[in-house]
Amino acid sequence: MYTPAEASRVLQVRESWLRKKAAARVIPCTFVGRHLRFSEGDLEEIIRSGSRQPVTGRRRPPARRGRGL
Repeated sequence: MYTPAEASRVLQVRESWLRKKAAARVIPCTFVGRHLRFSEGDLEEIIRSGSRQPVTGRRRPPARRGRGL
């Protein structure tokens, strides 16, 4: 189990960000009594949830240019 300070170093985020997200239950975490802790699985899930797939969609057609006569 990781303390918020340890987990923030592993995830390379600010400890305050980690605490706020955990308090809001936005990220997985564990409270042992009143103490906030993060398991290996919690950290893996936080990393997974932060990854984004490349955006694939319609490409914009090239801009139309006027005829230069």
